[in-house]
Amino acid sequence: MVNKKILIFDDDRHVLEIFTVVLEDMGHIVEQSRTSHDVLDKVTSFQPDLIFMDNWIPDIGGVAATQILKSNPLYRDIPVILVSANSDIEFLASQAKANSFLSKPFDLDSLEGIVKNVLGS
Repeated sequence: MVNKKILIFDDDRHVLEIFTVVLEDMGHIVEQSRTSHDVLDKVTSFQPDLIFMDNWIPDIGGVAATQILKSNPLYRDIPVILVSANSDIEFLASQAKANSFLSKPFDLDSLEGIVKNVLGS
């Protein structure tokens, strides 16, 4: 599972930092975006194996950005994990057609576990 490419969409610098440190420690290549309006461009250029999508990211939001990806035949098979502090995260993830979700605040074991689970190892 080494060297999977993971794209993180989140506007919180601290969350991006934590995700990046943990995921790089796991052996992954990480790219970050603090906006979601150019989601297709970012995914096209990076070709990620997994995407973390913050629910409250500017400009179009995580649910809409995930729906755009999941409606595109080129990208619909890339797993997307919706990340949010919203209490309705499970419902939002299903609305977005995300593959899974991670509640904020999260612990590092949960982050590592969901990555291993979604990427299959």
